[in-house]
Amino acid sequence: MKYRRLGNTGLKVSEISLGSWLTYSGYVEEKKAQEIIHRAFDLGVNFFDTANEYMQGDAERTVGKALSVYPRGKYVLSTKVYFPMADGPNDRGLSRKHIMDQCHASLKRLGVDYIDIYYCHRYDNETPIEETLRAIDDLIRQGKILYAGVSEWNPAQIVEAIKVADDLNLDRIIVNQPRYNMFQRYIEDEVLPVASRFGIGQVVFSPLATGVLTGKYKRGQNPPKGSRANDPNSKHFVERFLKEENLIKVEKLQHLAEELGISLAQLSLAWVLRLPDIASAITGASKSKHIEDNVKASEIKLDELVIDQIEKIIE
Repeated sequence: MKYRRLGNTGLKVSEISLGSWLTYSGYVEEKKAQEIIHRAFDLGVNFFDTANEYMQGDAERTVGKALSVYPRGKYVLSTKVYFPMADGPNDRGLSRKHIMDQCHASLKRLGVDYIDIYYCHRYDNETPIEETLRAIDDLIRQGKILYAGVSEWNPAQIVEAIKVADDLNLDRIIVNQPRYNMFQRYIEDEVLPVASRFGIGQVVFSPLATGVLTGKYKRGQNPPKGSRANDPNSKHFVERFLKEENLIKVEKLQHLAEELGISLAQLSLAWVLRLPDIASAITGASKSKHIEDNVKASEIKLDELVIDQIEKIIE
């Protein structure tokens, strides 16, 4: 496993990280989830991502329980705040109240004294950004979180956050968590240049397009049993990619991966990691063999010829 600095910080995270969106305490039972997390740690993964809203807190409990067997300093743990956690008017968003309430609740569910990276899961148009950033800064000064991040913020929102933080002498955000894979490349045009200018690292989610870039979904065939496309809670995330034109590209990418002697997942992850501003790619795993395959992408460096071949296929 190789490790990269996260933005301009001294924090180093594994190039392949393990997430818990749609998996742990979802369609993967807790015992199996703990086995996968332990296997990931053994393979050198030091970065584990979750969120308060994943299964309404149950994913945090599962991740925290699995990691509790390791010294706290040996892993980097991230979680998030924004989405509704109950039906009340203050049970959502990035108000000071919701951030403080949810940070304390996440710490309790995770069973830790501090969170390494705390993400604002989306931008909140109803809360002044000064209020949000002051609350986050207070949590940093209290030692309850170490670094601040955002997820799926646009370039203007990121620039606004940096300016406000600098004007008020608050800690800056140091990481952005966007969606990024061969089929979803919107961050290349503006997000990456803006973030790079301010030393903000990228930790990307859905690098395998919710499993489509593993090759498990075939043209003219029903989704395999046990896959996310067969789960009523997650199939709508997969269906957006299951267009014939995408599956034709997947077939061509599969052939290229076979020629290189690697799996399609490894090819897809190595392609994501070709960009130096991307510190880590968050992968999901419903079986230990998935993370065992994924971590090998950290050892693969694609040459320009292969990258050009990939570009021709996906364009």
